Amino acid sequence: MRGSPYDVAIAGLGAMGSAAAWHLSRRGYRVLGLDAYRRGHDRGSSHGRTRIIRQAYYESPDYVPLVRRSYELWRTLEEESGRALLTVTGGIYLGRAGTELVAGALASAREHGIPHEELDAAEIRRRFPALRLPDDFAGLYEPGAGLLDPEACVAALLDLAAAHGAELRHEEPVRSWWVDGDGVVVETERERYRAGRLVLAIGAWIGQLLADLQLPLEIWRILHVHFEPERDDLFPAGRYPFALWEIPEGIYSAFPALPGQGVKFGRHDTGEICTPEAARREVWPDEVESLRAMLNRFLPGAGGQVLWTLTCLYTMTPDHHFIIDRHPQYPQVVYASACSGHGFKFATVVGEILADLATEGTTPHRIDFLSAARFWRNDAREGLRP
Repeated sequence: MRGSPYDVAIAGLGAMGSAAAWHLSRRGYRVLGLDAYRRGHDRGSSHGRTRIIRQAYYESPDYVPLVRRSYELWRTLEEESGRALLTVTGGIYLGRAGTELVAGALASAREHGIPHEELDAAEIRRRFPALRLPDDFAGLYEPGAGLLDPEACVAALLDLAAAHGAELRHEEPVRSWWVDGDGVVVETERERYRAGRLVLAIGAWIGQLLADLQLPLEIWRILHVHFEPERDDLFPAGRYPFALWEIPEGIYSAFPALPGQGVKFGRHDTGEICTPEAARREVWPDEVESLRAMLNRFLPGAGGQVLWTLTCLYTMTPDHHFIIDRHPQYPQVVYASACSGHGFKFATVVGEILADLATEGTTPHRIDFLSAARFWRNDAREGLRP
């Protein structure tokens, strides 16, 4: 790699790309980071004031070792940056018996020995009286779960990457790339750069720079609303956990009331299909009213005045799992995307994995279940595999 001006070029400086820049630069590699938008932009999936972090992972127990490592790395980032980034609030997963959310969280907790409590509806109401639940609901409480401050996290990652020597360029979108010998050339609107390796971490835009792979992706526009509770003592952080609940209408998340932020609320399991360029940023009144009605159904009085709304993009795979892989023809190109709406908490460990793959070709983390090869089996794209 030392024959190129840069050891590694990174396209995308959101959560995953900035974490890769941090890991690579602190290992001593010459890093070029490129992003299409200004620093701290709201066009992708790394903005806003809060993201959930949890270990009782209902999506699959396979994620638990990765999220445990991410906890360690978020704490390391806090120490190195001097910023508070992760707040433990606890989290509770709610639904009727047999729902994917509660059953999946319980399976992960049992398999990996994650501290948790199984609660019936009466005990949940006693412990957290703001919650209004049907009698046939049950829940799993995870005391070690919490919230991350995503914009502060990305800022810390970028600042430390730059402090370690990474060259970071915003408002310079990558237009194309191609292999050049054992390295790559990356072309932007301004110039061409040569690097030994390329990391693609451009979220909803990943299909454009990896069009040859025909990744089966779908982009969702997701809406969250910050509501001012009708009472200051309703669902305050420090006394209440975040809550996820699954009902026939969908899967919803309610964040405890934080100072100046109110209660953040949204639906997780579906979204308006769009492209990243044409995602609707306008929020319609009926969307807000639908969310307010659902929030007040389970947390009466939480859905008061609207403080602000937040739209972001989910890049979804058919099975709702991530893709982290190397290009099947060009091993000097690695990528991570399609985090399917639950990726931010993993950013620090995904950055570590991308740094491993880019420089060593492998990683000690188990990520086989996240390989794109799962979509190529019995498919015409099989011929792309090396």
